[in-house]
Amino acid sequence: MTSEVIIDVQPKDISIALLEDKQLVEYQNEPRSASYSVGNIYIGKVRKVMPGLNACFVDVGSERDAFLHYLDLGLQFSSFEKYLKQVASDRKKLYPLQKAMRLPDLPKEGTIQSMVQVGQEVLVQVVKEPINTKGPRLTCDLSFAGRYMVLIPFGDKVSVSSKIKKGEERSRLKQLVQSMKPKNFGVIVRTVAEGKRAAELDQELKVLLKRWEDAITRVQKTTERPQLIFEEQSRSVALIRDLFNPTYDGIYVNDSDVYDQIHDYVSLIAPERADVVKLYNGNVPIFDNFNVTKQIKSGFGRTVNYKRGAYLIIEHTEAMHVVDVNSGTRIKKDNGQEENALETNLGAADELARQLRLRDMGGIIVVDFIDMNLAEDRQLLYERMCENMKKDRARHNILPLSKFGLMQITRQRVRPAMDVAVEENCPTCHGTGKIKSSILFTDQLESKIDSLVNKIGIRRFTLHVHPYVAAFINKGVFSLKRRWQLKYGFGLDIVASQKLAFLQYEFYDQNRQLIEMQEEIDKA
Repeated sequence: MTSEVIIDVQPKDISIALLEDKQLVEYQNEPRSASYSVGNIYIGKVRKVMPGLNACFVDVGSERDAFLHYLDLGLQFSSFEKYLKQVASDRKKLYPLQKAMRLPDLPKEGTIQSMVQVGQEVLVQVVKEPINTKGPRLTCDLSFAGRYMVLIPFGDKVSVSSKIKKGEERSRLKQLVQSMKPKNFGVIVRTVAEGKRAAELDQELKVLLKRWEDAITRVQKTTERPQLIFEEQSRSVALIRDLFNPTYDGIYVNDSDVYDQIHDYVSLIAPERADVVKLYNGNVPIFDNFNVTKQIKSGFGRTVNYKRGAYLIIEHTEAMHVVDVNSGTRIKKDNGQEENALETNLGAADELARQLRLRDMGGIIVVDFIDMNLAEDRQLLYERMCENMKKDRARHNILPLSKFGLMQITRQRVRPAMDVAVEENCPTCHGTGKIKSSILFTDQLESKIDSLVNKIGIRRFTLHVHPYVAAFINKGVFSLKRRWQLKYGFGLDIVASQKLAFLQYEFYDQNRQLIEMQEEIDKA
């Protein structure tokens, strides 16, 4: 299996696509101004205590107060609180965690009002982003994730990933990390640490310890509350940290700054594979070049086609996600309806597993498969779904088909489900239903080019248009593009962009920055 990561950096947002065998399986898009909040650590203030919920709401600077349940305070909450007071008492010299005293564990049956009061400062970490009307979800069990291990302040033991099966390797890793870690720190050894040398593990442990020291130093030096004291790496780097595989064929980035971040990170964790990070400089948009744009438009939306006319209908509600499997125009096999239903359902299981990762659907998912009479067919479908979901990093649980032919799936929800609007708004009529004659479209483009060259003074630029329009402009030996170049200069280039609607266009300067022409469009 070949794996590639494609990162499209635009002035306003950044998009990340993971391809497996050229098929899109994960997609993330966020504004460049948005912070990646999961993993961030704050020193916040308790705003409200809710005894009925056995929880409190904490101000961490987000739009809505964050939710902290008593069970998320962590066993070492009392130790953290005492240590915070020791740190705050001396603004000049940092009190090391190794010398801190561990207090008794928090009782599981305790109450929130006995542990926190309104106005109290608490050290918290975001574990779930705001979803719909809910604020972030918090924990006081802090952790710093690296590629090979996770560092846990005030932890005491070393745990090894259950996916490492060999007893000798588990013992080796446990003894190595136990000998390296300082007192009052716990460590979880991740699966990718299998077979790694002591020097590599020790190097990462030092990096994680430095992050903890920097975070707690910020608590010591600042008095403003709430305060961000540790920010998770950018989403692109965090994704590479969790997904990076030495067998990657390429990580392609179209922005030099993001390229430098990722190249530096890969050089740190796998120096011999740093050459897989590549800067993309092509004229064609990076997502179009790797066929990502087309897959996004076909993979999102309410209806998803998958095999020989069969399709899924995916509905999102407040309580759950509902998926309906339909055979559509599929031709039935000669040997009966049962086998046709089985094959349609198996194809649906393959596509559904991809859709859960692609849309990052979390919570409860209910799937209505086509009815099958044979118990062995229902078992085969269940096993196929379980096998497909092994590639999913999110925690999940799958139940066998019920008597009604429904499959119930729960999947870890960390952030809102990804939703991409695949219907295109008309960029020409803006909802009026009336446009200028389409035969005059190229005249409109030429007037914009004339304005750019002769009025604004921009002589080197790229015009992005729909592929059909690009084909028309480039048609013939003495094409429209050639005539424009002879008239306005050879700094003009035409690029076919799959993301644009039929009569939509965009101008970019030589630095690939969008030239805003909306005002001129409105006047046209």
